[in-house]
Amino acid sequence: MERALGQTAALLPTLAQRRPFIKRVAGAIALWLRNAHTRRQLARLDERQLADAGISLCDREVELSKPFWRE
Repeated sequence: MERALGQTAALLPTLAQRRPFIKRVAGAIALWLRNAHTRRQLARLDERQLADAGISLCDREVELSKPFWRE
């Protein structure tokens, strides 16, 4: 019985899938814009500011090399 209930629950759409398509697209675009903005800010930090934030130069380069759609 538990197995049957577990399979049924797996077939139900998740909350994200139930949201209208346009809202999911808008959410993705908002995330991409935020990623691009924060990476531009990160690029402007000097070595002292990076050290204060606990970010190494290598970590910054890795983050800046990502495209805007990646987290």
